[in-house]
Amino acid sequence: MNRPAADGGLLVVGDVVTDVVARYGSVLAHGTDTSARIRTLPGGAGANVACWAVRSGCPEVRLLARAGAESADWHREELERAGVRPFLAVDDVFPTATVIALVDAAAERTFLTDGGAVLRLAVEDFAPTMLDGVGRLHLSGYLLFAGTSRAAALLALRTAVERGVPVSVDPASAGFLGELGPRRFLEFAEGAELLLPNADEARLLTGLPGPESAAAELSRRFPRVVVTLGARGAVVAAGGEVVGRVPAPPVREPVDSTGAGDAFTGGFLAALLAGAGDLAAAVEGCRAGAAAVATVGGRPPPLR
Repeated sequence: MNRPAADGGLLVVGDVVTDVVARYGSVLAHGTDTSARIRTLPGGAGANVACWAVRSGCPEVRLLARAGAESADWHREELERAGVRPFLAVDDVFPTATVIALVDAAAERTFLTDGGAVLRLAVEDFAPTMLDGVGRLHLSGYLLFAGTSRAAALLALRTAVERGVPVSVDPASAGFLGELGPRRFLEFAEGAELLLPNADEARLLTGLPGPESAAAELSRRFPRVVVTLGARGAVVAAGGEVVGRVPAPPVREPVDSTGAGDAFTGGFLAALLAGAGDLAAAVEGCRAGAAAVATVGGRPPPLR
């Protein structure tokens, strides 16, 4: 199989989401008011990955996603401002996906998710020409949780594999992964050469308690596996064994963990495309993840 050039572009097939981020400092008061700082921001796992890949130095990043007509123009403009080339399918029936992110004083987030147009991404929305000049394809696992978007994602995966373009998959959500079932998810992700779960997702996919053992087990099925551990960094596995651990840089003032995993993925993939090895790429991913925790929302802060 011919490998793409190391300096090829990145195509992300995923999601755009309107994020409503509510940061609160006290215990939520049930049945009444709790003071919070609330912002409405562009987000979505796939879109976040794309934006962080650009910020991490990838010169050509594309995103295929589906958005509702009511906010598609805003999302397109925000992606273009971030340096991402958007392929946005516009849905005239369902609105753009919306996530309410409840962020506590420790910067930990809890999501309330309305999938909206995300899960209506259709096979007709993907064109093989989107892979022209692309060195890697990344799939957001959210698309695998519903039939319509799953068909589109699997078409993109199969097309990339046929063209010799390596594919990475992010399981995206331990909650939705539990509903779908680990076995089915692993079957859908077959053909990917890189899996990027967090620790909870890795444990769920394998039934093993430790992220190291889970990473090693998953790397018997996928050539490379990187398990993110939040503030503890990441574990890299290949060929059925852990090949390295990378610490995360300390974050002096964490404000919001929304999108930290997406930032890791964007930084990691950008480094791979620039020719870095897995451990060096994981260092770059951890650096991007730390930067994400220090900003509100899932996207990089605007360049000054």
